[in-house]
Amino acid sequence: MHSLKSMLALCAALLCVSPAALAAEPIFTRVSIFGVRYEMIIFAAMLVGVAIFYTKTRQVAILGLVALCFFKYEFTDGFSVITKLFGYTNEAGEHIKGSWSTYFNLILMLPGFAVLASIFEHSRFPDLLPKYLPSGLAGGICLLIMIFILSTFLDNIAAAMIGCTIAAAIYKGKVHIGFVAAICAASNAGGAGSVVGDTTTTLIWIYGKDPLVLAHAFLPATVALLIVAFFAARQQQKYAALNTEVADNVHVDKPKLVVVALILIGAITFNYFFELPAIGIWIAILIGLFFTKINLKAALDSYDSTVFLVALVFCAELVPIDSVPDASILSTLAIGFVSAVFNNIPLTQLCLIKGGYDWPLISYAVGFGGSMIWFGSSAGVAVCDKFPKARSFMNWLRYGWHIPFAFVIGFGVYLLVLGWDPMKGNPPDQMPEPISYSESIGNTPIHNEIPTSVEVPAAE
Repeated sequence: MHSLKSMLALCAALLCVSPAALAAEPIFTRVSIFGVRYEMIIFAAMLVGVAIFYTKTRQVAILGLVALCFFKYEFTDGFSVITKLFGYTNEAGEHIKGSWSTYFNLILMLPGFAVLASIFEHSRFPDLLPKYLPSGLAGGICLLIMIFILSTFLDNIAAAMIGCTIAAAIYKGKVHIGFVAAICAASNAGGAGSVVGDTTTTLIWIYGKDPLVLAHAFLPATVALLIVAFFAARQQQKYAALNTEVADNVHVDKPKLVVVALILIGAITFNYFFELPAIGIWIAILIGLFFTKINLKAALDSYDSTVFLVALVFCAELVPIDSVPDASILSTLAIGFVSAVFNNIPLTQLCLIKGGYDWPLISYAVGFGGSMIWFGSSAGVAVCDKFPKARSFMNWLRYGWHIPFAFVIGFGVYLLVLGWDPMKGNPPDQMPEPISYSESIGNTPIHNEIPTSVEVPAAE
């Protein structure tokens, strides 16, 4: 019951519902109760269900999706899943793009990267890594740093899956939940400052923000990574120490490593040119079938996680958040925590529509913030596919406590070194109005208009 109350409070915060507004509105309306939309209540109930029934996440997510779609069709005029996916033409004759490519990529990427992890594992290369990693605490820290670096130029799901495969090998399958959470955090941290490392940063880049300015997010991400790496490696060292012994008969399967490289190159290439990395992944896998044995059953094993992730993201898209808080330091910090339960892709889109944010800081907030709970990011869903025991909501919070702690410290370091500056990184037609210091910390309401160049989605 306490979790449900917390979720409902979060709903009100997301919708920016003030006590005065609640008092002025009827308690029950056709679409809301106490000013909170029923869609948000259904979504919050689904998240509570995921937290409680974490061994049945696919079933809970599907039930939530069906309930949301039923409500939208019944009470929202003109609602259509087809329109959501493939877009529509508005009254001005402009085509509003649908979100089909997001789901196409999600449906194929998670199984594709599961195959990648299987190929990488059977190449025997992870079995040789203990020879090159330092022993003890430093070995775990180095592994997390390596995942961080990989995620700067790979998709964070790929970096997380590779990291899980290596961790399983060097710790002989005994990986602590805190370290599993840290793998997720490291992959999200690496993508926070790279426009090719995470879907959210790619969205901000496509919207016109300067990628060199977005790279400032590496400052808080690096600070957060080092904090998480230290505490997580210490947890892992106490649970199961790094095994530095390597058998003499270990031989690396080079063709499999070539296929791993092909998959990564295919993902990067198709993401850069077509925004469809999933196609590049599977083309590379099909090519690899001609010269090495590939276990395609690994793709089927990721079925539950794939369905859950797609359902979760689509449910988040169906929740009508009319606005996000005015851009400020405090609202950006809050968005970081919200991204742990609310998918960061629609959150980022709403922030772009609102405008006025410090874009490297919002990139860090929505990227690294999603690591606080396992279903807050696609990388978290991926690592739980490899280590199902990490799906426990309470265990993730209990043993991954260092992630929210590191998030706040990294956030503070960014402000101390670079300060709050929503003016940087914007193209000329998206420059926000300057705001005072009092406004930036959330003490004064901000009433900036949305830039005229921004296309606001038509109301449902």
